[in-house]
Amino acid sequence: MLQARKTSVWRSRYEVVADGRPVTTWDGAFWNNGGDFTLDGRRYEVRGNAWGSRFTMVDGSGAQLARAERVGRKRWTVEAGGRVHHFQRASVFGSEQELVTDGRRVGSVRCTSVWRGDVTADLPGLPLPVQIFVLGVAVAMWNAQAAASGAGG
Repeated sequence: MLQARKTSVWRSRYEVVADGRPVTTWDGAFWNNGGDFTLDGRRYEVRGNAWGSRFTMVDGSGAQLARAERVGRKRWTVEAGGRVHHFQRASVFGSEQELVTDGRRVGSVRCTSVWRGDVTADLPGLPLPVQIFVLGVAVAMWNAQAAASGAGG
């Protein structure tokens, strides 16, 4: 399980802890969708299109490791390691995103503190870099939705 605690009021920066152990810092991009993080000495870059509906994750050599499609829609996907992972919004009014396999909820990403913006991700079966990618995509999606609604981000 991942827990991400927002470290700055002014930036989209999160300290990420996996199973109680600090693993990285997600540093959200200021002027565009995405961000970056370093995990076990390897740098990953996440970039989104102008509409925030499509994201990719590349490593330091530029190799694409993951792709998210239809982000912000009721149902969206993440492709990584030759597998497609399906996500869906848990409810019309909430921000929780469920990981669904064979029509069954198997995990989720959710905001655990509205005031601070803290996030928890339980994404069994996904490699740790892909879990952090999903967490970053969800944060970017929520920030864009907040900005569009005039609530800030």
